[in-house]
Amino acid sequence: MRDAIRQQAEQVIRRNDRGSYTVPTHGLYPFQWNWDSVLSALGFAHFDEPRAWTEIDTLFAHQWEDGMVPHIIFHEPNDGYFPGPDVYRTGRAVPTSGLTQPPVAGFAVRRMFERARDRDLAERRARALLPRIHAWHEWFHRCRDPQGTGLVAILHPWETGRDNSVDWDGPLSRVSTEGVEPFTRRDIQHANPAHRPTQAQYEGYIRLVQTFRELGWDNTILHDASPFRVADPGFNAILIRSCEDLGWLADRLGEPQIAEQSRSFAARGIAALETLWSEAHGQYLCRDRVTGEAVESLSIGGLIPAFAALPEARMSALAHRIATLGQSCDHLVPSHDPAAPEYDGRRYWRGPVWLIVNYLIADGLRRAGHDGIVGRIMSDSLRLIEKSGFAEYYDPVTAEPCGGVDFTWTAAMVLEILAQEEAPA
Repeated sequence: MRDAIRQQAEQVIRRNDRGSYTVPTHGLYPFQWNWDSVLSALGFAHFDEPRAWTEIDTLFAHQWEDGMVPHIIFHEPNDGYFPGPDVYRTGRAVPTSGLTQPPVAGFAVRRMFERARDRDLAERRARALLPRIHAWHEWFHRCRDPQGTGLVAILHPWETGRDNSVDWDGPLSRVSTEGVEPFTRRDIQHANPAHRPTQAQYEGYIRLVQTFRELGWDNTILHDASPFRVADPGFNAILIRSCEDLGWLADRLGEPQIAEQSRSFAARGIAALETLWSEAHGQYLCRDRVTGEAVESLSIGGLIPAFAALPEARMSALAHRIATLGQSCDHLVPSHDPAAPEYDGRRYWRGPVWLIVNYLIADGLRRAGHDGIVGRIMSDSLRLIEKSGFAEYYDPVTAEPCGGVDFTWTAAMVLEILAQEEAPA
């Protein structure tokens, strides 16, 4: 059974391969997405190491001069997706969006470097990527944390990858949609509208893009000018882990300055995450940087910090919180608490299970020695594949496949999970 699943996963990745980059899935997402692409490289690395490195190289070839790495690269014209380059209007030779996404590249490159069978190739490609990834991390701390708090802000729900999370309901509701340009969505032509964000949410998304476009996509001013600024614990934890891993990699590649600064970024971030901890909820909460208030939303964003090197008391609390969620659903980890009134088990990030987040959370918990809950998460993930195939996401109670089908990063995570399952203890 495991061999068949592995072969199917490789086939999904190959079908979505466009030569130098992968698309998340045919139709629904026809371009290169930032964190999809990086996590997909982890899948490629199990059967084609050169192609895995090329995936990340292609993404960073479109890094902006200020260090930002955009969340979409529009390699080829395709009118099947909205919003396209005509909405972003970033003025790049190869069109890109002007937003970014969770910076998992530092983590992924370290993992690929550690596991590489072709050591010369790995050292050469990692050495070339090292300063680029570090420039992206510097950009975050310079442009998204101008007050030097240790935590960076996201300026658009799309930047987190968790587009319609309950976390954004309050902050997004204060974004005026007056003057939003008329648009026709394409996502609901490829996927069930009941699984996707609402029209009202999309109007807020597009109004934010228009605002940033009107400001010339100038990252030196966007943070303070944006009507939407949120410190997301999950996003920050991914940045912290990538800084930590980049520091490790820099040490081994003889780049002590990058190593020292990366470790400093990670340490400051870990300390600052404490300001987002909620003892009452046993998890982290987002903070609305516009109002200064905590966002009372029990989403998976408050559990993703397990991916970072947290103090043991916090790791234990998160493991307990996830185990408690497991009493409310058949498959971990739901993207929102099933007991909360806002929960919707089929609508994108308001309840469904995503294997990529399962993987990140489990990786951190495994490092901290919480093998029991890790086993449950990994077992649940593989059961979803066996029941429902390589879907974009799944209902945590019924295991119904939702969103797109034959999803690249779902397949990549399956290869990672199977490899870890077979690794010696």
